[in-house]
Amino acid sequence: MTELLFSYGTLQQEGVQMAQFGRRLKGHADALPGWRQEMVEVTDPDVLAKSGKAFHPIVIPGRKDDEVPGMVFEITAQELAAADRYEVDDYRRIAAPLKSGVTAWVYVKA
Repeated sequence: MTELLFSYGTLQQEGVQMAQFGRRLKGHADALPGWRQEMVEVTDPDVLAKSGKAFHPIVIPGRKDDEVPGMVFEITAQELAAADRYEVDDYRRIAAPLKSGVTAWVYVKA
């Protein structure tokens, strides 16, 4: 079964995809309406090594006219579990409607 994952941050990086999923993900641009982005400091050594970044974007509820741009990727259930392992405790995964009308998994502030 194919899952849809919306990424606005480091899961868009080819190096993170190769390290976490063993392949480069195929996707297309979309946006997450009603949310806004801020940054969170990540201290997990594995995530730091894969992303090369200490500060990662995170989304929080915003105004109706806010939206966060990103990419929608088609992944397997196993890859979704791998994405769950990658994301630190600051994030939780929810199903959210995107600007295109599809619903995708997205990691938001826990």
